[in-house]
Amino acid sequence: MRSLGLYIITALAEIIGCYLVFLWLQAGRSIWLVIPAAMSLAAFAFLLTLHPIAAGRVYAAYGGVYVAVAIVWLWRVEGIIPTSWDAAGMALMLVGACVIAWQPLSSASG
Repeated sequence: MRSLGLYIITALAEIIGCYLVFLWLQAGRSIWLVIPAAMSLAAFAFLLTLHPIAAGRVYAAYGGVYVAVAIVWLWRVEGIIPTSWDAAGMALMLVGACVIAWQPLSSASG
């Protein structure tokens, strides 16, 4: 469960950093948003190093959690209700992330 929470925090750091840049470039907001965006993206990179499994496996499993957090962001922050296609894709990605992240340790080393 600790890993899942860390994946969610990592995804939020990435999404917030990218969203702030989006607000600056696409929504005409202040260039000063780049400073917290860079800090958030730096936090994202740091948070990825805290995961206890091999880097490639972290990135692969993280991708599924990122998709789920992005769909929740779409709904809660952007106010767009996810479709059943969004929900199905999110579920598939989370299943894949779980398969990768929580594989038995004996098969994870080789």
